[in-house]
Amino acid sequence: MKSLLLLALVSASSAFPLSEQDHFHFKSWMAQHNKAYSLEEYFDRLQIFTDNKRRIDRHNAGNHSFTMRLNQFSDMTFSEFQKAFLLSEPQNCSATKGNYLSSNGPLPDSIDWRKKGNYVTPVKNQGGCGSCWTFSTTGCLESVTAIATGKLVPLSEQQLVDCAQDFNNHGCNGGLPSQAFEYIMYNKGLMTENDYPYKAFEDKCRYKPELAAAFVKEVMNITAYNEMEMLDAVATHNPVSFAFEVTNDFMSYHEGVYTSTKCHNTTDKVNHAVLAVGYGKDNGIPYWIVKNSWGPMWGMNGYFLIERGKNMCGLAACSSYPVV
Repeated sequence: MKSLLLLALVSASSAFPLSEQDHFHFKSWMAQHNKAYSLEEYFDRLQIFTDNKRRIDRHNAGNHSFTMRLNQFSDMTFSEFQKAFLLSEPQNCSATKGNYLSSNGPLPDSIDWRKKGNYVTPVKNQGGCGSCWTFSTTGCLESVTAIATGKLVPLSEQQLVDCAQDFNNHGCNGGLPSQAFEYIMYNKGLMTENDYPYKAFEDKCRYKPELAAAFVKEVMNITAYNEMEMLDAVATHNPVSFAFEVTNDFMSYHEGVYTSTKCHNTTDKVNHAVLAVGYGKDNGIPYWIVKNSWGPMWGMNGYFLIERGKNMCGLAACSSYPVV
């Protein structure tokens, strides 16, 4: 009786009526993701979850190149999600000067560095810290080092969170891979994840030079907005770090080639850093294969595809990789 009364009360105050089925879907999702709330928070989160679910259902009923689904973020508004998981403020990388020289040779139609050898570490999870820039950085340096040495070693995001502030990075409040590569180059090394494990919050710098496991000789910055240079780099050298603008539908991405008409394509709007590990084409749509840092339960086992050749969401505005 009490639950029915509460249901009636929350439905009366809601933007749309909530049903027993809405409660059932929410409780099933809670069990799947080990969520628990106070009674008051339960109804707040139920409202947000149901709104997100209806948006996902509407999208999937339409004609789109990608699908959406419920995931670990489905009880959050997009503004909450932004504060918790993205670069807290857009990172303007317009000062980046390109020094990459294209190969001028024919490029393969597709490439996937995950299939070329043991060159890409498993998908990691940044947790509730805006440290995606560190995961993009380590992911790229891990791959570049593995391609050069044959040894794939997970590297420390926490060192970058704690120690790279002098290079215009801000721990859990954002940064850029190009600036993180500069830090590693001038700092003369980055420790392993095992020696300097991730905490998902900013702490005192504990770098030990004698335990440095990866090094950067030079930072290659790809010319802003030149997606063909990005393509050349991924085809002929290694995975490449890049940043782009995440908008609300990306939070619930499931699979397929992501495209957006809401996002911007300029350097001043990018708010999330990731790693391009390859490219290809699906149903005539060229795409990038991208490693994210929201854990393997999100997207395509932690990866996503995003349309290539249109500077989608500013993805070509700010890309780079290290030379080791």
